[in-house]
Amino acid sequence: MRVGIGYDVHPLAPGRPLVLGGVRIDHPKGLDGHSDADVLTHAVIDALLGAAGLGDIGTLFPADDPKYRNASSLDMLRSATALLAKSGYRVVNVDSTVIAQEPRLHSHLAQMSANLVAALGTVDVNVKGKSPEGLGALGQGAGIAAQAVATIEEEA
Repeated sequence: MRVGIGYDVHPLAPGRPLVLGGVRIDHPKGLDGHSDADVLTHAVIDALLGAAGLGDIGTLFPADDPKYRNASSLDMLRSATALLAKSGYRVVNVDSTVIAQEPRLHSHLAQMSANLVAALGTVDVNVKGKSPEGLGALGQGAGIAAQAVATIEEEA
């Protein structure tokens, strides 16, 4: 068994869709980034790559590569999962937390989890939402962050 952690943060910006765990959420601002800037899925990708010792999301999907401009992070997760399988690993479970002052995420968490399960295959995925309680830049609504922990194992 191997364990990896992932973290991502992006600023909120007008004129962008807000996508978290592959769910498009109605909000006046979206996350600014090269791809769809889905911080939850990015944190999961980094946790998986870290657990397998395969670098990080920026190495696998460089922000200066035009083919990832506005790319679906769920597609990137599928590619990362395929790389893990090719390297002899299977995803066991993922636990994650989205940190956002707004919007409230409770009604979207089950769909986020289902989207991540579909992209990863049959694994246990837990998605939680937490408020920064008004503290710091995240608490002032400047951005959204996510953390993830992934457990993988070598294929027999």
